[in-house]
Amino acid sequence: MGRVGVLLLNLGGPDQIEDVRPFLFNLFADPEIIRIPFPWMQKPLAWLISTLRFQKSQENYRQIGGGSPLRRITEEQAASLQELLQKKGQDARVYVGMRYWHPFTEEAIAKIKRDRIEHLTILPLYPQFSISTSGSSFRQLEEMWGKDPALKDIEYTAVPSWYQRPGYIQAMSELIAQELDHNPDPDRVHIFFSAHGVPLSYVEEAGDPYQREIQDCTRLIMEHLNRSNEHTLAYQSRVGPVEWLKPYTEDAITELAENGVQDLLVVPISFVSEHIETLQEIDMEYRELAEESGILNFYRVPALNTHPVFIEALADLVIESIESPSVKFSDVIRPSKIVKMYPQEQWEWGLTTGAEVWNGRVAMIGFVALLLELITGQGPLHSIGLL
Repeated sequence: MGRVGVLLLNLGGPDQIEDVRPFLFNLFADPEIIRIPFPWMQKPLAWLISTLRFQKSQENYRQIGGGSPLRRITEEQAASLQELLQKKGQDARVYVGMRYWHPFTEEAIAKIKRDRIEHLTILPLYPQFSISTSGSSFRQLEEMWGKDPALKDIEYTAVPSWYQRPGYIQAMSELIAQELDHNPDPDRVHIFFSAHGVPLSYVEEAGDPYQREIQDCTRLIMEHLNRSNEHTLAYQSRVGPVEWLKPYTEDAITELAENGVQDLLVVPISFVSEHIETLQEIDMEYRELAEESGILNFYRVPALNTHPVFIEALADLVIESIESPSVKFSDVIRPSKIVKMYPQEQWEWGLTTGAEVWNGRVAMIGFVALLLELITGQGPLHSIGLL
């Protein structure tokens, strides 16, 4: 078959405090994270947001040791996967490509070209597909393949999502069962699935399948777990004043406390490794909120990391993808035209030249207003807590 490679994709995270600001800039400069109708405003807006948010984010990273463990854990996952593939008779090299921090996807692709990989499985470490995670990485890779003639010789298979894999469901169920069984009265524990949120417009306007896949994943885990515990699904990590998927994690926790829930087990369903959202947001912020709301016992299921059942599920998925027909980026990011990667296209429909001029003027006024608010420290965005 030739030289085989596996590219693991993930978000990335700052390795140290000094990396936080440039990491945030890279994050918000991605049009799949913040969608605006004027591409020329993307980087100035990313600069503004990263400038406003980096000190608070730095403090959060200090609380978990000064940086994100995401790179270390992802590289451990890659090493475990490569070792298991070799044991299963598949000599494959596993690479790590991060979207917003080192090792960047570009760095991984450079290694793949250097090693003369001929067959590549592209596997996002996001169990459920979203245009803001897997979709963004696939979009970037599609552009790289279009610009680099050397990449066109690599036969690749892109894996859109894999939350329904039996091994993944089993590993998640095992971790939940272990935490329940440590409790003196496991049947009383309320299982709380907390997924990373996305703006509601991604689902309703862009056709993002993320919410549907998260809901289906929760159902599959609960069916496999086969326990009588009640459960809730909510969404965390929202940013800004726009509406995100509901219920919000913080609202759901306080509501459960008001309804008499005293034992809460949080399951980070959309995360396969420990990072800022699990170690700081869940373990610290939501724990404090739960205790203040009256919940007596707050537990949290650990992330999968290098759980052997999880790694075996990934290995089997890779082997199947090598043996199956290739799935191209166009098949993944635009399946049957259901997922539109750029809903800002609607801003272009029916616009005249004069309308474009006025839109540009309005956008410039808005950006100047943002700068003035940044300088003065007063304004509507401060009043609603965004700045």
